[in-house]
Amino acid sequence: MEPTRAARKRPSRLQDNLVYGLVWLACLAPLLWLAWKGFAGDLGANPIEKLIRQLGVWGLRLLLVGLAITPAARIFRQPRLIRFRRTVGLFAFAYIVLHLFSYVGVDLYFDLGQLWKDILKRPFITLGMLGLVLLIPLAVTSTNGWILRLGRAVWQRLHGLIYLIVPLGVVHYYLLVKADHRPPLAYGAVFLLLMGWRVWDRLDRKR
Repeated sequence: MEPTRAARKRPSRLQDNLVYGLVWLACLAPLLWLAWKGFAGDLGANPIEKLIRQLGVWGLRLLLVGLAITPAARIFRQPRLIRFRRTVGLFAFAYIVLHLFSYVGVDLYFDLGQLWKDILKRPFITLGMLGLVLLIPLAVTSTNGWILRLGRAVWQRLHGLIYLIVPLGVVHYYLLVKADHRPPLAYGAVFLLLMGWRVWDRLDRKR
């Protein structure tokens, strides 16, 4: 019997593994690049600040990539792209955790008292910490097992926190920079564009 068109187009396990490997490599590449730049002493005049900031920026970028996967899957009619949201989201969480730990460990020398003072007195750190705290339950419950435990409706409501976490990250970045606000504004514009698509898509489905 001749295979159906869907069966002929279904990628093999080898192709799946290859694509997953490429996604992992793409997500790891910024960290490897930062490690190489640090080893070569090429992180600029203030390498600690550059390292901390770049880890946070890449975490924000990956959060936006995760939000962009659903529109891309719908627009290009590639539903299998949805599989990569979890991987990208967990890498984003990892970069943001590294962003925090590099700040606490390298910049503050694990002075938790100073960290608490910074959280209370510096708004950009307050917002950044709030975003990270909200991101933790999303990372913990990212598995299929948690979807079954919570139920899909509850799980989806919980993961809707991402629509608050990303703007918190954008504002955190905006308040952090002292001169050139174009990058955080650009990320904010991307977020608004992605949210606009979701509103349009929901209205279109209702019609």
